[in-house]
Amino acid sequence: MTPLNGTTAVITGAGRGLGAALAITLADAGAQVILCARSEQALAQVAAIIAKRTGQTAGQVIVDLADNTSIKQAVANITAKYQHIDLLINNGAMWLEASDAPHSEDEIFGTINAAVTGSYLMTQSLLPLLKNSKRPDIVTIGSISGLPNAPLHSVSVPFYAAKHAQAALASGLQQILRDTPIRSLCVHPPYLDDVSPEDAAWEQVSERQKGEQATNRDICEAVLFAITRPRHITLSSIVVDSDSGGLFG
Repeated sequence: MTPLNGTTAVITGAGRGLGAALAITLADAGAQVILCARSEQALAQVAAIIAKRTGQTAGQVIVDLADNTSIKQAVANITAKYQHIDLLINNGAMWLEASDAPHSEDEIFGTINAAVTGSYLMTQSLLPLLKNSKRPDIVTIGSISGLPNAPLHSVSVPFYAAKHAQAALASGLQQILRDTPIRSLCVHPPYLDDVSPEDAAWEQVSERQKGEQATNRDICEAVLFAITRPRHITLSSIVVDSDSGGLFG
């Protein structure tokens, strides 16, 4: 029996990269997944991979986390079809690299709104469905950039601020949900090599040595480990680090 049989998981930013890898990993583990992303084409591609691997039909919901109207429509689509959800993974965010040139208003608003405002609105709106679950979890995908006193490395100040705010959201949710069955967890990845469960490189991750960069698979396995712990504990903050691309790398 796979560990997530009978569960339903919503994953934002599921159209590519880590979000797609998380969705495929959760589906492989038995979860019914609901894919959320901005691109209809990207959602269809990830859903096709899941169907090929598991025979499962993944839900597909278009959402732009930087747009409140889009979030409301996405939540309405989910609540119209599902009576409960067991897992919400707040992975959707906008990457913004450091630049000598000023960032545009759209870049700044998009980066902060998607990671912070949009993620919180999505979470708040889906809390009723989470409360209908017997094993509800909220997982926030943060970043080493969101850790206290973390160096900027190559990230922009808006991205740095957004990731700090995401860590605060996860902590705040843990506090307000203390007397409920819902756990709030936060995973902080370093810079990652983007590998997919469909890639040969996925199977070779276990052979990597100290000094090599972390991968999507490492984060997927950390999330899967955290959400399958006994319900009386919460792995509230998990830092996944590496010498290359890590906090001090």
